[in-house]
Amino acid sequence: QVQLVESGGGLVQPGGSLRLACVASGISLNSNAIGWFRQAPGKDREGVACIRISDGDIYYRNSVKGRFTISGDNANNTVYLQMNSLKPEDTAFYYCTADPSCAAVYRDDIHGMNYWGKGTLVTVSS
Repeated sequence: QVQLVESGGGLVQPGGSLRLACVASGISLNSNAIGWFRQAPGKDREGVACIRISDGDIYYRNSVKGRFTISGDNANNTVYLQMNSLKPEDTAFYYCTADPSCAAVYRDDIHGMNYWGKGTLVTVSS
C-alpha cells in the first residue's frame, strides 16, 4: 500500500522559511517522481515542484523559482521542499504526490498523479 505523509507546514512571517517533508512508503524514489501541488483558498490546485531522482529531472513553477528547492533522500525515502523568502501568496495546502513522471506537475494536471498525501497547511502572514 502506497502512503505519502507530509509534514513541516505552519505559520511563518513573510520573508521566512519552512521545509516540508514527504515520507513515501510502498514506492521507491528510484522509480518514481515526487511532486508538490498546492491549493490556496478559492483557487485551483497547481503544480509547484517535482523531482525524479533516477534521471535528475527537476521542475519548478515560475513563481517559486529561486525561492524553493526540492531534494530527495533515497536512504529515508523522503523528498523535501525547502521554501525560502515566503510570500503571502504562497499560503496554501501543500500536497505531496507520486507518479512515474513529473509531466502532470508541469501541466497542473491533478488527475495525472497516481498517489496523493493528505496535505500540510502553510500560512504566510504577519
